[in-house]
Amino acid sequence: MWWERITEEKKDQVKKLVKNGQLELINAGWSMHDEACPHYEDMINNMMIGHDFVKREFGVTPRIGWQIDPFGHSNTNARLFAEMGFDAWFFARLDIEDKLKRVHNDEMEFIWRASFEELGEDS
Repeated sequence: MWWERITEEKKDQVKKLVKNGQLELINAGWSMHDEACPHYEDMINNMMIGHDFVKREFGVTPRIGWQIDPFGHSNTNARLFAEMGFDAWFFARLDIEDKLKRVHNDEMEFIWRASFEELGEDS
């Protein structure tokens, strides 16, 4: 991994950027899962490994999910990210019919709400 190959000086520089709020670590899974982690247990393990690393090395917990180019994503992602405490989730691929409807109605930005009976009214 790149982190293991850089100098301690470079690590300290990156940690300082994170501490000062100049660099925010988002998503922070071991990888950005798509078809490589098709089952929810794989998704959870992927995120746990990455989040453990980020917490250990930088002392922060990511608050934003990011899936810029997975070759599709399941509706499980939004649910898992909500349960991980993420405040937002950004993704790039949207069903074309859904996208056209949202563009027409000027609704490209939206707030996804988890199922209340699962996560409670504050989710």
